[in-house]
Amino acid sequence: MKILVQTIFFIFLFSACANKKESNEPDSIDWSIFRGNPALSGYTNVSLPDNPELLWTFKSDSYTKSSPIVYNQVVYWSNRRGRIYGVNNEGKQIFDYSMETAVDATPMIYDSTLYIGRIDGKLCAISLEKQDTLWTFETLGQIAASPNQISFEGKNAIVVGSYDNYLYCIDSSDGKEINRFESGYYINGAVARNNNFLVYGGCDGWFRVVDCISGIQTDSLEVETYIPASPAIQDNWCYIADHSGNIYEIELYKGKIASSKKIMESQEGSLVSVPAVSDKMVYIVSDDRNIYAINRKDGSIAWKYLLKGDTGESSPIVCDDKLLACTKSGIVSIHDAKTGNLLWEYDTGEQIIASPAVINGYFYILTFKGTLFCFGRS
Repeated sequence: MKILVQTIFFIFLFSACANKKESNEPDSIDWSIFRGNPALSGYTNVSLPDNPELLWTFKSDSYTKSSPIVYNQVVYWSNRRGRIYGVNNEGKQIFDYSMETAVDATPMIYDSTLYIGRIDGKLCAISLEKQDTLWTFETLGQIAASPNQISFEGKNAIVVGSYDNYLYCIDSSDGKEINRFESGYYINGAVARNNNFLVYGGCDGWFRVVDCISGIQTDSLEVETYIPASPAIQDNWCYIADHSGNIYEIELYKGKIASSKKIMESQEGSLVSVPAVSDKMVYIVSDDRNIYAINRKDGSIAWKYLLKGDTGESSPIVCDDKLLACTKSGIVSIHDAKTGNLLWEYDTGEQIIASPAVINGYFYILTFKGTLFCFGRS
């Protein structure tokens, strides 16, 4: 494989109308959204156990593309039959809700309400307390990704992309549409946010920025091919990968894209996972079976590690000084984040396409067959 590394500096500053900088780190107790935080950075300062042990497993009844999320020490996910599970930290099911239609998306929980998109194009708000649907919003295409949450035009809004080529902003209180933004093709990935900006890519090969204060799209950037996954934001910098194996670093200034450059271009491996971003590094899994660690300062490859078997869509998580990764072949591995050295490995025996969830003392792996693995300290 031939890797072309280019020196980077691509200046993308997120200027917030709010005075305080929003934290991109998840709570140590909750992992209530895909990738752990609204910025989708895949970073947490929670440390992984040195020698994790399998504490319990829970087997559900159907295949799933959902990643697990954690809210109030309960793990939630959806499956292909439209069933939503909630399993407590002893491996006991305490939540069970059926939408009776297919679901691929990862749910999000905000303020005790679970939001989830369905293959039939509907976004549902479900009360965890009442185990009942509060409202349903209908789009004209499949919803494949997790929603996000933001204050939009003065209202608390849920934002989600659809295969009908629109990004929707929906009032969380009643499910009414606040605004929508058109793209040229499917929106497959989740929307990342930082302060008042929404950032997302589409299958039309465009990267877009929306200002939620003004309610307008402020800028866009065309990349070489379609963008299958979500962007990741850290320290006001955004990283996004396209299907041809290019990773871009983007910096915004007041909602405008100042410049853009590739930080890695792969001649063999496509990129369908989401980058994980720490203060110094960008980590991404390629379908050439390698994890790449890319230096954010100069764009050089700090290390790469050849994983066992096919990689697939699962995206890595940076956990303080360690990196947690999964493969489609079912291997879960922990690496030294600085060197890439393998520290721990476990074979689940089942395919994994979901991303892990990490909270203080535990991490959760959900397989394609719907088996949830809980690892932690014994």
